Amino acid sequence: MLILASALAAIIPMSTYLFLIWKFDRYDREPFKLVLIDYFWGAAGAIVLALIGSFLISTFFSFFIKNELELSQFNSVVVAPVVEEITKGFFLLIIISNRKFDNITDGIVYGGAIGLGFGMTENFLYFISFAESVQSWIMLVIIRSLFSAVMHCVSTATLGAFLGYAKFKPKPQKIFYGLVGLFIAIVIHATWNFTLNYKSIAPLGFLFLFVSIIIFIAAFSISIRSERKIIYNELKEEADRGLIPELHLSILSSPLREKKGWLDERIRKVYINSATALAFRKVQLKNSNGESKLFYQREVDNYRVFIKNLLLNPKTI
Repeated sequence: MLILASALAAIIPMSTYLFLIWKFDRYDREPFKLVLIDYFWGAAGAIVLALIGSFLISTFFSFFIKNELELSQFNSVVVAPVVEEITKGFFLLIIISNRKFDNITDGIVYGGAIGLGFGMTENFLYFISFAESVQSWIMLVIIRSLFSAVMHCVSTATLGAFLGYAKFKPKPQKIFYGLVGLFIAIVIHATWNFTLNYKSIAPLGFLFLFVSIIIFIAAFSISIRSERKIIYNELKEEADRGLIPELHLSILSSPLREKKGWLDERIRKVYINSATALAFRKVQLKNSNGESKLFYQREVDNYRVFIKNLLLNPKTI
């Protein structure tokens, strides 16, 4: 019974957070399949590597730190944040090559998904291992669901945001921003763990994480608004070319595009997706070079032809 209850308590909140983050990315939503892959990496792959890495590093330092309490605190404040943020972030370095991963918002979504997956599995392990009574189990579920697991989401999403920001920058800048993002993720993680080790400053830890969550939400919102501006500005050029009706600009770059009635319903969703993709492909084209630039140029050309035919012949869809 405890295992089933703990599994549900671990899965339901994190899965809900995952869906909300994915849904909040309203203008250029990532493929949910890819988001789920990140989520499961955090839940399985990152956890396994983190356990192995933490064990090896902890064993090494046990030769120098003989006091068990001090070793436990060292593992919590230093080893766990470093190892776990690296193992969670490792998968971001793989999927950043995916052409769907192209900006800060994408990094937040993918990084957040990994962090939530990691938090889900870690929560389950805590729920079945450290609950001494029903009351303590409930408190553990509340604290870890609202704070500890969310910390994993925020920290890895931070790294993802920096990687997304650096996606089209020169290699030295990619490395620099990647390391900065990793450092901040580790600091968030380490600060939270540090405050939990000392009851006298635990309230400061909750305040710190609360502020971090607020900053995370604000940054996510700003990034979403930036995407809205990209859609408007890039499609403005297409409207000037006569490809897209001027009236559609304010609709395509706002939540109004989800409402029915402004376009033939047979093509509305396809048109929204194609116009949005065209806007972002144009940005990617401007920021890329070499073979990637050629790819994005072909994509831009293909989307222009597709949209033109779509608006002229909606019955063909």
